[in-house]
Amino acid sequence: MSSPPAPRDPAQYQWLLSALTPPFLGSLLGGDAILAGLVEMGQASEEIFRGDRLPMLPFPSPSQDNN
Repeated sequence: MSSPPAPRDPAQYQWLLSALTPPFLGSLLGGDAILAGLVEMGQASEEIFRGDRLPMLPFPSPSQDNN
């Protein structure tokens, strides 16, 4: 049987943790900004397609359908 791997020194991972912390925090902040932008864009598109800004369509009255 092979022997179990030797435990590693935690100081070896300190550089990795310090190198990956800024990109992780940046991705959290960037994701938050993208989400806010998408919500704002969705609200703007709702304003464009709101019914009060669309033209009235000429629908025939029900009495004209019976002829």
